[in-house]
Amino acid sequence: MLRTLFSFRNRYRILHLTWFAFFLSFVVWFDVAPFATTIQRELHLTSPQLKVLAICNLALTIPARIVIGMVLDRYGPQLTFSALLMFAVVPCWLTATAHDFNQLVWSSLINSILGAGFVVGVRMVAEWFSFKEIGLAQGIYGGWGNFGAAAAQFCLPVLAVAIASFTGGSLNWRMAIATIGFVTAIYSIIYWRYTQDTPPDEVYQRPKRHGGLEVTSQRSFWAISLLDLGLLISLGLLTYSLAQNNIQFLTFKQAHFIWLFLGLLYAVQFYKAWQINREIVGSLNPFSSEFLKPSQHYPLNERYQVRQIALLDFTYLTNFGSQITVISILPTWFEQTFGLNPVTASLVATAYPVLNLVSRPSGGLISDRAGSRKWTMTGLTIGIGIGYLLMGKLDAGSNLTVAIGLMMLSAYFVQAGAGATFSIVPFIRKPVTGQIAGSVGAYGNVGGVIYLLLYSLSNAQTLFYSMGITALICASLCAFLLQEPQSSVATNSPETAIASIE
Repeated sequence: MLRTLFSFRNRYRILHLTWFAFFLSFVVWFDVAPFATTIQRELHLTSPQLKVLAICNLALTIPARIVIGMVLDRYGPQLTFSALLMFAVVPCWLTATAHDFNQLVWSSLINSILGAGFVVGVRMVAEWFSFKEIGLAQGIYGGWGNFGAAAAQFCLPVLAVAIASFTGGSLNWRMAIATIGFVTAIYSIIYWRYTQDTPPDEVYQRPKRHGGLEVTSQRSFWAISLLDLGLLISLGLLTYSLAQNNIQFLTFKQAHFIWLFLGLLYAVQFYKAWQINREIVGSLNPFSSEFLKPSQHYPLNERYQVRQIALLDFTYLTNFGSQITVISILPTWFEQTFGLNPVTASLVATAYPVLNLVSRPSGGLISDRAGSRKWTMTGLTIGIGIGYLLMGKLDAGSNLTVAIGLMMLSAYFVQAGAGATFSIVPFIRKPVTGQIAGSVGAYGNVGGVIYLLLYSLSNAQTLFYSMGITALICASLCAFLLQEPQSSVATNSPETAIASIE
């Protein structure tokens, strides 16, 4: 695969068009970050208000990844990604025309939906690459596409300066953001024109029912319900952070109303999931003779374990969740711990996301070649734990070179671990790969929410130790509970890719 990677033919054309679509969605998602101080100065925003915008830019990504996963499984990645890229015009235009804090809040909330773009390409790549190459292909897709977050920091200010030189005046951040939205919309047409859901003569497999994840056992239904509850709890934590005294974007009365809404949303979601799986679950009426008595049973060899989804959710929380957290705090950490000036600190910290170009694909490649995806996942997660525990020992008296080396070591294991995670996701159950990828991707954002909240209540040292201990716990669970994907099953039976006994 490496020899023909840049041929731009057949499946490689699909891979390159798809990672670049993901790249653009991330550029749009992080389009405000490079201009944060400029926007703060022009619109007279406070530092707490900037924190609110950062939180809002993350808020809807969690539910959006779940919804996009459902849409993806039903309509296919070609249409879903094209529509999402065209939608980028909306938040970019709203941001470019914003004149006060409230308008920026709404544009940031809508913009956070673009973070769901990642889910779409996971299934597109899975449709075009065999199980022997899926890890590397997913790693390239995720790693090169993720670079869009770093590219936004470099490219958008340059674009703003270039526009200003033609139009006159100061840094034109408004036109830069509007332009990238327009470019992304144009690319959506290109993506629609030159991609297709599956290779020729293959049929795109859709779930039999839509609106929720189909499960194959009663135990799996309750497990997936708990996973859904975890996502809504994370949104509750986001709401809590917006109601804190140092931010006060929401009053606690408004926060209570949102929490009530989230509770009702979970009830609706639970009922919808039961409707889809009622033959497996049975009646939920405690007075019925059919209470929790399923009318349909899947044979053991056709079942898949939701436990495997939960483990992958946890691994992605551990690696990608910590990644987006560390990227957020590294410049400040280097500046405050080692006395670097802000520019130097930002340049040093940039090495962390840039490493994604190599480390995430290498994680997928190791998973393909090592002979065991389970033990690859376990080993990389152990590396994450050790790396963060060592970073937790750094202080003002530490050597800067050693600190940078430990940062890069941790970054490698974190990003390679993310690549290894999505080398396993497509093997669980092919017709619902989008929904599974949505759950795993959403839990990555949940990790970011939890870790950033912990950081706001403590300090960087506590954060690093907590992330390290969490990673070692995750590695232990993977060692004992994660199943090795059965590649022969994944190839021969699209209905199930991990045979299991529950």
